Amino acid sequence: TSKAILAAMALALVLPAVAHADDTKSMTDIYKTMFSKVPEGWEKRLEQDETQKVCSDTRNNPSPKQAEAILAREAKNVVLPADGNVMGDWTKGEKLAQSGYGGRFTDTDPKKENGGNCYACHQLATHEVSYGTIGPSLMHYGKLRDFAPEAAKQTYTRIYNPQSQIACALMPRFGHNKFLTEQQMKDLTAFLMSPDSPVNKD
Repeated sequence: TSKAILAAMALALVLPAVAHADDTKSMTDIYKTMFSKVPEGWEKRLEQDETQKVCSDTRNNPSPKQAEAILAREAKNVVLPADGNVMGDWTKGEKLAQSGYGGRFTDTDPKKENGGNCYACHQLATHEVSYGTIGPSLMHYGKLRDFAPEAAKQTYTRIYNPQSQIACALMPRFGHNKFLTEQQMKDLTAFLMSPDSPVNKD
C-alpha cells in the first residue's frame, strides 16, 4: 500500500541519522531500539580486539608498523588441522559457500550450521551468475595455483584468519572467531583448490 511505502521511506531516512547520532545515543541504545528480539550476550559483538581497533581507527589503512604488528599477532592465532590435511569435501564446501546462515539475530536454530556466504563477496564457480564484487574473483582459484599443496595450506590459513595475511582484510576471521568448524574450513578449501570443483572448471 501507499502508506506502507511511505513508512518504509521514512524509516530509511531516519535510521542513518540515528546511527550517526553517537552524541545523543550509545550504539547499545540504538541496537536495542532497532531490534526487539536479540540473543543473549549480543552486546559482545560490539567489543573490539586490538586488531579491530587499529583497523577502525585507521579506516582499514594501517601504517606499515601497525600492519606488521597485525600480521604477526594474527599469525599466532592460526591453528592448522592436527592431521596436517587441509582438504575436505568440495561438494560440501560449495553448499557452505552458497549459505548465508548464521550470525543474524533471526538465525536461532542451533542445529543448523553456519554458512560461509562466500558469494556475497566473491565470484567462484563458473556456472554461478550471481555474486558480489567486494572481494576479488576466485574463479579458477586452484588451477591458477597449480593445485599445489602449499597453496591449499595458505588458502585454509586465509579462511581461518585473513588478517594473518592481509592487515585489515575485510574478510571475516572464520576460524579465529569460531564461526566455522575445522571441517567446514577444510571443505571450503577443497571447493577452491580441488581439480574436480566447479570453481576450477571452464
